[in-house]
Amino acid sequence: MFPKTGRGKLMRLILLGGPGSGKGTQGAVLAQKFAIPTISTGDLFRKNIADNTPLGQKVKQYTDQGALVPDAVVLDMVFDRLVQPDCAAGYLLDGFPRTIPQAEALTKWLSEKNAAIDHVVLIDVDDEVIVDRLSSRRTCESCGAIVSVKFSPPKKEGVCDLCGGKLVQRADDNPGTVRDRLQVYHKNTEPLIAYYRQQGLLRAVDGSASPELVTKAILAAVGAKS
Repeated sequence: MFPKTGRGKLMRLILLGGPGSGKGTQGAVLAQKFAIPTISTGDLFRKNIADNTPLGQKVKQYTDQGALVPDAVVLDMVFDRLVQPDCAAGYLLDGFPRTIPQAEALTKWLSEKNAAIDHVVLIDVDDEVIVDRLSSRRTCESCGAIVSVKFSPPKKEGVCDLCGGKLVQRADDNPGTVRDRLQVYHKNTEPLIAYYRQQGLLRAVDGSASPELVTKAILAAVGAKS
């Protein structure tokens, strides 16, 4: 059994938002603030494959074929992670659930353990802001640093301030690809907004503000001190 939510330091969070909304940035801050692990399906896939676990072997069968990993496998992997000791005080889910069926399965699984999600934080950003934000990103080929040529340009055009490496635009950061990714988000994941709003769990914040202001808004929305 898990302890009930909503009391003391326990904090189970879900982060929602389109690609480029700032979930990664805010997730790292919140995880540190509440001393809880961040859990993403991408990280779980990579770790299980690297560790050659039975679940990892199943995932690899699908990813090697370029196929989507079935919900049953994704859910098994997530649920296995949520019962680990470091999740006892809570966790932050980033990138899961992605669909209504996954959300319903998570709700049912938690309910069976006398538990529930505390808050679902929607980092709300207009599509055009996201396209502008992501298409201005450049990644260093050498050290992997990410910079914005619009909001925090390098001292020398095309050159990484940190290591002097070449800054390039990743394929998934070009405007056309970003719009395609947003369409997938709107079709598959956006319905979760209404799902969690109906449950009274949704906390929407304006993600177009500075990262510091977004953090303050999230903490206020979940009833935590800055």
